[in-house]
Amino acid sequence: MWFKRTKKKKMEILLHYAWKHRLLPATPLFTTTGKRVEIVDPGLHNPNAGPDFFNAKIKIEGTMWVGNVELHMRSKDWFHHGHDADPAYDNIILHVAEEVDADVKNSRGETIEQMELRVPERVKANYEELLKEEKYPPCYRIVPSLRLITIHSWLAALEMERLESKTQAIRARAERMEGSWEAAFFVTLARNFGFGINGETFERWAYGVPLHQVGHHRDDLFQVEAFFMGQAGLLEEDAVPEAHMAEAMKEGYFERLRGEYLYLAHKFSLPPMDHKAWNFLRLRPQNFPHIRISQLAALYHSGRATLSSIAESTSIAELKESLRAGVTPYWETHYSFGAESRKNSKNISSSSLNLLMINTAIPVMFAYGRHLGDEAMAGRALSLLEQLRPENNYITRMWSLAGLEARSAGDSQALVQLKKEYCDKKDCLRCRFGYEYLRGRSEL
Repeated sequence: MWFKRTKKKKMEILLHYAWKHRLLPATPLFTTTGKRVEIVDPGLHNPNAGPDFFNAKIKIEGTMWVGNVELHMRSKDWFHHGHDADPAYDNIILHVAEEVDADVKNSRGETIEQMELRVPERVKANYEELLKEEKYPPCYRIVPSLRLITIHSWLAALEMERLESKTQAIRARAERMEGSWEAAFFVTLARNFGFGINGETFERWAYGVPLHQVGHHRDDLFQVEAFFMGQAGLLEEDAVPEAHMAEAMKEGYFERLRGEYLYLAHKFSLPPMDHKAWNFLRLRPQNFPHIRISQLAALYHSGRATLSSIAESTSIAELKESLRAGVTPYWETHYSFGAESRKNSKNISSSSLNLLMINTAIPVMFAYGRHLGDEAMAGRALSLLEQLRPENNYITRMWSLAGLEARSAGDSQALVQLKKEYCDKKDCLRCRFGYEYLRGRSEL
């Protein structure tokens, strides 16, 4: 029963879509009483309560009518939805249904003209193909035939849509941090140091880092690392695996950090987070929380990664310099406490820097520019995004195989937005590629 209701709803949405985009039968249209219908303007789609389309212009037997249009799968749905008793539907000039199985009247008792309209079979078949397709992207068959202007205009819109979405998230962080955009930048940076797997945990950790208090100790890297590691719960005794504890105690660094943190935690009344929140499963050692937090501590201590340094950057080189960092000496030979490894400087890699610019620096620059009303700053962020090389991930690789190559980070961000907000939700009816598929798939 659930599947039937869902399918009926999707088909009704498709009927609305076909009406809006005039994906209609090529044959003449008539009302159920035999009057010729000409759709001059389908009207403005209404996603809220009330008639489906406002201010439509419909010629019925040569007479122009201006008003609202309502669509249903069956005419009887008019009564199931209570439209016959609702004055909001008294201005309906045409009721459209895939199956006309009853006369309909408004709240004044007046009979409303009806037209039976079936979505063309080719459009319906194409839509069902998209919904059932398991391969990503589902519209891969049509990609090679898409016009460049269609591709570029849609990617540009998606790129902006993704930046606006990130702007909202950054603005919400600033509000949570009592209007501090510097703190919002730190939280955003920390979240993206999680590189997906630990992103949520890093954001939660960042909200628990008392930046005002840490700021007083910024010139002492050891104390900054103690603050950061301690607040992450990684200096709790049960955070070190039993197999590594003896070596960690022998080395002394864990105990030194822990002693410093206990002093600072008592001084500022700081509760650490639960270390069990961190995910280590299938995580490369380079991405262990200990390494990323040490890099963040070094970056914070350096004073390079600040809101002003990001906002004032005019080139990719400047952004990279602001975000570049390594680890403290202990972590050059360790990935976790007590587990020694071959010496490695563990600087932030070039690919990681690229992702930090794409997901942190540029969105923060764009959002802060919007906040200040500085369109030059926001425009500079867009320009820098276009200069960065595209991401190399599952999404971009699949689109590349389909024939659409991302030319810049702006394009790859657009494709990420497309997958998350359209493809994953099977919302092909809001996608410009989906429109081309519905309209033209049968012609390929």
